[in-house]
Amino acid sequence: MIFGEFDTDAAAGVMLAHTLKVGGRTLKKGRTLAAADLAWLRDAGINTVLGARLAPGDVAEDAAAAQIAALLTGADTNAATRPPYTGRCNLHASLRGIVQVDRERIDRLNLLDEAVAIGTLPQHAVARAGQVVATVKIIPFAVPARLIDACREIASAGPLLRVAELKPHRVALILSELPGMKESVFAGTVAATRHRLDALGSRLALVLRCAHERAALEAMVRQALAAGCDLVLVSGATVAKDRHDIAPAAVTAAGGRIDHFGMPVEPGNMLVLAHLGSVPVVIMPGCGRSRRTNGLDWVLQRLLAGLVPTREDIMRLGVGGLIRSPLEAEDDAAEDAEDGDGESSAAPRRPGAPRVAALVLAAGRSSRMGAPNKLLIEVGGVPMVLRAVNAARASCAESVTVVVGHEAEAVGTVLAASGATLVDNPDHAQGMSSSLRHGIAALPDDIDAVIVLLGDMPRITAEHVDRVIAAFDPAAPSIVTPEKDGRRGNPILWPREFFAAMAGICGDQGARGLIEHNADRVKRIAIDDDAIFVDVDRPGDLAQAEASLVPQSGSGIIEEPVT
Repeated sequence: MIFGEFDTDAAAGVMLAHTLKVGGRTLKKGRTLAAADLAWLRDAGINTVLGARLAPGDVAEDAAAAQIAALLTGADTNAATRPPYTGRCNLHASLRGIVQVDRERIDRLNLLDEAVAIGTLPQHAVARAGQVVATVKIIPFAVPARLIDACREIASAGPLLRVAELKPHRVALILSELPGMKESVFAGTVAATRHRLDALGSRLALVLRCAHERAALEAMVRQALAAGCDLVLVSGATVAKDRHDIAPAAVTAAGGRIDHFGMPVEPGNMLVLAHLGSVPVVIMPGCGRSRRTNGLDWVLQRLLAGLVPTREDIMRLGVGGLIRSPLEAEDDAAEDAEDGDGESSAAPRRPGAPRVAALVLAAGRSSRMGAPNKLLIEVGGVPMVLRAVNAARASCAESVTVVVGHEAEAVGTVLAASGATLVDNPDHAQGMSSSLRHGIAALPDDIDAVIVLLGDMPRITAEHVDRVIAAFDPAAPSIVTPEKDGRRGNPILWPREFFAAMAGICGDQGARGLIEHNADRVKRIAIDDDAIFVDVDRPGDLAQAEASLVPQSGSGIIEEPVT
């Protein structure tokens, strides 16, 4: 490329270095001068122009920027280029996620020649859909093709930038307490946690609270897993000071492993990262109770994008790990009041989303099991009835109502801390239909539908419940049933218009006949998981259910409806 001052008479094909405004007409910077432009310049008395003439083998700035930008990304990287302009080509995120950059190769590209300048968002920055995540700027008007070839060689090993999608997670928060702790502490922690998760597209699905004791925390961890939560946060009454402290010991007692303790980030030093199977467990540092940015935010962002940090990843956070962000708003009194005692996990309802209540039937006599009440027997360390109730609590259901009957007091004791509404069925000996009748009568007046869960189905999780709810369309209400291989399972969702008919059912067959008489109103969804069939009636069923539990291996839900 030749840059300099050219006589107007010999400037055909020259690219203007600067915008010219003469006599009411404008020739913009970068314009390639044509014969008509030169005639106008001569008439205006302009004898020379400053600009550049491309040499053979040169690539103009826009084309060069586009070619180099295309080298940075590739298929399945969730980033795409936009048309270049004035020597610049930007890459935009196609979805909300966490930016991953190959810094070493980006540095090599920038060190090739001053003519190419590539800038990106910081490593692991949060990017919104459509946001610029990288920009390529060609400094002069053109670059030699050999420079683009050199860039191509560096980029040949694969994409240099990708955006890891932030995927929605169903998150449990476990709060432990010591005598004398203020309720405002729990309310503030719930509010701050919900704020964090909402900002990253995930949901605080289940809040559990217990004494700050190893056995109690272990039980809560097991409950969170049984409910179907795919990330567990533990906010201890005291911060963990050792791998064998109360909260880490509870995780290992539940079958988990401690991956790493501590991090070179302040605030956030005392964070503990663990796993229970494939489910991440984070024992929060004390600063996790605050909304201010701290090390917990950095770890959460990666976990929610599927970028599980290793020990080395965490220990490399030290440079830049002293977080001194501007003061961010803390929980105000209105938020504390809104969260009440800090145990509510209900998130604001999406505009236009249907109101679906959950109804758990837990009144049966358990006659085929023998002496013990099967609903009180632990499966995977969690009483069976509590597994069903927590699955409903962790789902998107508006409310959870539980019908009790046989040994109602004992069942109620197990569910005392769940926050579910308990309804007594004095007629439970008459069978399941009586529980439906009492349960339907106790549901909130403003709901669009109810999803009915059975208290003796220990493998049902919130994911199953949410999939059934998601298939319900209040504009064209149908009975929604989960199926596998043509066989119907549970739980089943019922639109409000069927409530009266459900309340009129007699005997111990539930609403099976009502489904058969309304076959044209049934919407079937395919779920590739035997959990929708697994109930516990006899001692042998219990052993089989226990053996088949695979915590957090996924529900196997198929997204396509059955046709």
